[in-house]
Amino acid sequence: MVKLTCPICSGPINIPDDALPGEIYEHDCGAMLEVVNNNGTLSLKLLENVGEDWGE
Repeated sequence: MVKLTCPICSGPINIPDDALPGEIYEHDCGAMLEVVNNNGTLSLKLLENVGEDWGE
C-alpha cells in the first residue's frame, strides 16, 4: 500500500501498490480523488466533473 495525503483535508489515504492513474477513490472526508502520475510518483487530485450514470 502507498500512503498518500488527501489534498482536501490533509488526512492519510492508503492506495494499493497496483493503482493506475485515473483510478478514483473516496476519502473518509467525502472527497472523490483521482490518482495521477507526477513523473513516476503517484499523487491524488480532486476529481472534477463527477456525473451520474443512472445505472447505465
